[in-house]
Amino acid sequence: MQVPPRISFRNMDADTSARDQVERRVAELEQFYPRITSCDVVLEAEHRRHQQGKLFHVRVELQVPGRTIVVGREPGAHHAHENAHVAIRDAFDAARRQLEDHARRARGEEKTHAPPLVGRIARIFPDRGYAFLATEGGEEIYVHANAVVAGGFAQLLQGDTVRYVLAPDPGEHGPQASTVVRLAD
Repeated sequence: MQVPPRISFRNMDADTSARDQVERRVAELEQFYPRITSCDVVLEAEHRRHQQGKLFHVRVELQVPGRTIVVGREPGAHHAHENAHVAIRDAFDAARRQLEDHARRARGEEKTHAPPLVGRIARIFPDRGYAFLATEGGEEIYVHANAVVAGGFAQLLQGDTVRYVLAPDPGEHGPQASTVVRLAD
C-alpha cells in the first residue's frame, strides 16, 4: 500500500484491539490484492441507544487502480453489531467480496451463473405428495411437495413446465429437486 491505513474512531475512545483487528484485516486484503493504494476505516459507536448496548458502524474505503471500493456496514436489526469486532469482521468480509469482484473484472473474467434447469412434470401422485419431472435429457427427478415454491404442489398438473434446482445429494428415490417453480405456459 502506498500510504498506511488511516483508522478513525468516532463517538468512542480509540480501542487498541479494534485497531489491531483492522490492521490484520487490511494486511489480509493486501495479501489477496497487492494493488490497494490506500485504505480508510472509520469505526463509529452509535450513541442514541441508552437502554441497550451501543451499536457500531464500520466504513471501509479502499482505493485501487480504476476504482474506489466503499463498504458501510450498518448495524442490523438483530443487534449483531453491538460488538465492534463483529462489525469489523462483517465490513471486511464485504470489502473482500467487492475486491474479489473487482479483481475478476480486471482480469476480464465474468461471474457466470448456471442457466436455470427446466423440465416437465412427467408423473404426479397428489395423494402421496410427490411427483417426478422429466429433464430435457430424459432423466427423471423426484419432486417432494415441500420442494414446490409457495405451496404450489396442489396446482401442478402432468405436463406443466417447471424450473428447478437439483439437490446436491440424491435421495432415496434418486436425483431430487430442492426447489421447483411452475412456469406459466
